[in-house]
Amino acid sequence: MARKPRTQTKLFVLDTNVFLHDPTCLFRFQEHDLYVPMATLEELDHNKKGVTEVARNGRQASRFLEEIVSTQELDIEQGIPLGPHSHKAATGRLYLQTTSIQNDIAAVLPASKVDNQLLGVVSYLQHKFPSRPVILVSKDINMRIKARALGFLAEDYFNDKVLEDTDLLYSGVRELPENFWDSHGKGMESWQQDGRVRYRLSGPLCASMLVNEFVYQEGAKPFYAMVSEAVGKSSVLTTIKDYSHSKNSVWGVTARNREQNFALNVLMDPDIDFVTLLGQAGTGKTLLTLAAGLAQTLEQKLYSEIIFTRVTVPVGEDIGFLPGTEEEKMTPWMGALEDNLDVLNKSDDAAGEWGRAATQDLIRSRIKVKSLNFMRGRTFLNKFLVIDEAQNLTPKQMKTLITRAGPGTKVVCLGNIAQIDTPYLTEGSSGLTYVVDRFKGWPHSGHVMLARGERSRLADRAAEIL
Repeated sequence: MARKPRTQTKLFVLDTNVFLHDPTCLFRFQEHDLYVPMATLEELDHNKKGVTEVARNGRQASRFLEEIVSTQELDIEQGIPLGPHSHKAATGRLYLQTTSIQNDIAAVLPASKVDNQLLGVVSYLQHKFPSRPVILVSKDINMRIKARALGFLAEDYFNDKVLEDTDLLYSGVRELPENFWDSHGKGMESWQQDGRVRYRLSGPLCASMLVNEFVYQEGAKPFYAMVSEAVGKSSVLTTIKDYSHSKNSVWGVTARNREQNFALNVLMDPDIDFVTLLGQAGTGKTLLTLAAGLAQTLEQKLYSEIIFTRVTVPVGEDIGFLPGTEEEKMTPWMGALEDNLDVLNKSDDAAGEWGRAATQDLIRSRIKVKSLNFMRGRTFLNKFLVIDEAQNLTPKQMKTLITRAGPGTKVVCLGNIAQIDTPYLTEGSSGLTYVVDRFKGWPHSGHVMLARGERSRLADRAAEIL
């Protein structure tokens, strides 16, 4: 470890929770060096048992470490270059603790606790390399507070964040400026195709437009369209279907605002395989999705059935084990589904009580409620798959679910990133934020951020002031 770096690279000391959070963290520090204390390896060993996401990550991290260490023929104290193992993404070195470390931390904190042993390692390295920044990386807030109280540098692990600021998250909707047609109308072409008007435009705004992004202009003559092509500084805008009109109602549901109209356009488009709808409580995400699902399953026969699943993270205390089959166990979590089905069933007044009961039975036979725990290894053919409360999924879990889609399947993810109940996820690292960011601009995906609550004046006021 006496090797002096040519440039002033940092030395990062890794806490166990970083490995348990992201097993690939070894390859995420670019040119900087990493130091793994013995206490971290001990804790990794304690966390390897079980089938949870944490245990899986612990085992994967250990495999990566073993792969790196087993290739080292020279003295480990000199550090192991990470470049060959990371396709040159990380060019620093990995150091493992090879000797017992005596430090002055024991006088302040009891050495029996693993956290304090880690702080002792940071203290030792700081004294050994006084001119080099030694930084503790931990996901544990209290650990970082302790480190700073003792005068050490400490940082959170940010590499898992898709976006630093969720205000920058793609909304799927863009308001056109007042002078848009003046600045983009030169040489404009327009034609009719499939009952829709299309406009081919070129101009400065076109370069930043994404395929399937909605654009609008309010005023005396409102204009609502979707970007159907975007190449360089040229775009094709296609007018959308007006689902706010009762003649275009979907299973008795009409759009109550602009964003709901946009949402129904992507939900009802058979060319769009993947839809994400974000919005606070009461914006109509589940209702619109179920209405579109029922219309396309029972009326248009595009899909064979609707599969509804959601992340089972309780808001309060857990209610323990539940009896019954998979569907029965999921019933307490499916209040949202029941509430929305009640609304959809009431929309058909002409059918009478018997007719409604028959419709209800038909709908029940076509909606399957599944648990996320049994999704691995499945393939869904011609299904309308709805993932509710998707903000509580990690990016890895999201990938597992979306890759279940077989031919003819549409996947719809619903969520509100302001309501994350999973302890280790934030708005920036949620799987929902991840897929919205990665799928934007793909011709077969659509995204709409629903803005206005349509539940009741009480719910809107509560969302605003509480």
